[in-house]
Amino acid sequence: MQSATPATLVICGTVPAAAGSGRRGDWPRTRESGVPVTWIASWDALSQITEIQPPSHDVALDLPPGSLASRQRIRTLLARARETIPGLDTVAVQGDPDRDHRSLLIDEGIRAVLVDQLPAAGRGSRRPAPRGWRCRNSAWGLWDIEAAPYKPRGVLAVLRRKFGTKKSGGLSSLFSSGSRVGLKRLAAAAKWRDLLKQGVDILKTNPSDHGCLLAMAEACGNLMFFDCQAVYLRAALDSAPTDAEVNRQCARFAAGQGNYDQAIECWRRISKIRGLAEESEKAIAELSVDKTISAGQGMTGRPAIKGPAPMADAASGKEGSPAEALQRKIRDNPADIDAYLELADLLERDATVAEAEQVLAQALAASGNDLKVREHIEDRQLRWARGKVMLAEKRLATDDSPENRATLEKLKTAQLRQEIEVFATRVSRYPENLTWKYELALRLKAAGKFPEAIRSFQEAIHDTRRKGVIALELGECFQSIKQYQLAMQNYEVAVETLTDRELELRKRALYRAGVLAAGLKEVEVAVKHLSAVASLDFGYRDVAQRLDKLRSASDNINPEM
Repeated sequence: MQSATPATLVICGTVPAAAGSGRRGDWPRTRESGVPVTWIASWDALSQITEIQPPSHDVALDLPPGSLASRQRIRTLLARARETIPGLDTVAVQGDPDRDHRSLLIDEGIRAVLVDQLPAAGRGSRRPAPRGWRCRNSAWGLWDIEAAPYKPRGVLAVLRRKFGTKKSGGLSSLFSSGSRVGLKRLAAAAKWRDLLKQGVDILKTNPSDHGCLLAMAEACGNLMFFDCQAVYLRAALDSAPTDAEVNRQCARFAAGQGNYDQAIECWRRISKIRGLAEESEKAIAELSVDKTISAGQGMTGRPAIKGPAPMADAASGKEGSPAEALQRKIRDNPADIDAYLELADLLERDATVAEAEQVLAQALAASGNDLKVREHIEDRQLRWARGKVMLAEKRLATDDSPENRATLEKLKTAQLRQEIEVFATRVSRYPENLTWKYELALRLKAAGKFPEAIRSFQEAIHDTRRKGVIALELGECFQSIKQYQLAMQNYEVAVETLTDRELELRKRALYRAGVLAAGLKEVEVAVKHLSAVASLDFGYRDVAQRLDKLRSASDNINPEM
């Protein structure tokens, strides 16, 4: 009888404060309980744990809500995080990412998404999970996993509870005025971390100091801590709901997240203040236009509207398409790499891949051949290659002709060759990264380069999380070059290591071991492994027929795969 509840518990927690101390012993002793642990960390916190992360612990990148408003921001966060953990394949988000963002995450190598709540309808259309399991496979290659709710005690709540809530403008503001001057100096010097530390000291005196809260929000924004930035802005707005600067910054942040109604409300709140009526009316008008464009799906990463969407050029006041605005931005600042990447996004969507490639080449030149930009281009090229193969497969499905078959095979060969080149380069850049070695080995095996694949798999097998699947892949490689004993040894390791949680891989390993044992005339071993497959899935491949032949003692299977 199938269990109604999961058989495995995984602890998900934010990175402990002791992570920055540099001592492995400071980590909570969760390993002693035998429970798997996944630490959730922002890209900045990852740099603090790279040397002390326990090998048995996984890490998930926390994608703040603000990052989901921009595909480019997601790419930037993943690229920065992978400078520390190149094999990162899990992220944590709030809410439910839309389909475009899921496709981007898959393209960027993300395999699991920790969400705070799964949608009520459905359990996933790809590979349904058992009832009671809070996960779903909404797209090939990507699992959504619901984390149990946790309500943290924010630093502001703690400070208010400990030091009380004081009104702005009292004696406390006099005591902290000198400190706020220090905040301005730190902001001018872009010392954002120091600013946050000093800001906490000020908030101990007055947790409702909206000037300090705004400065800390700005620091969080520059450090890309967008969820923290939202908290500080909300606190500033609660402390001073009619302050002009507070509402300006809140409106700017809300508009950046695509929350145009909230941004408009901020401007309306201060529109009656003397001297701000004209500024407010202008901002509200611009936000209304942006809201209309967004509602028409004219934002980057969504389906394009028919015809160019009007966009005001802040410098000249002229109307133009988004592409023209980005081109002007690049002309004004040729070193603005983000503008190149946004323009490439736009051209890829609304024009041609060839034009996007030209812009990316310009971005690489403008960056001085920056490694992050080069890898960004490589990732896009791999995505384009996969897209070409998918189109060819669809064309073949509707018109099964020799020409279409030849085209598909040609594109698959080119894609495989390109992936081998990219992953081989990544392995040379990051020799300690076992994930890149594993990915390279898979491509070498697919290309029939078994000796090279074996070497890469043997280097990657030190990744304990992949020991079972790598042993299976090694077995198939050894069997392909007729090293049957080595193949059987690896199949046995795979059978012992793979669990029922990796059911498809386990069935494959048992099947391979059974077929090879039959070819080697080890009938008892063959019957044992094939019977194990039949107990898991009697309809798996030709297991039933092979068992019949073995039991009738008339089997004469060749050990070739």
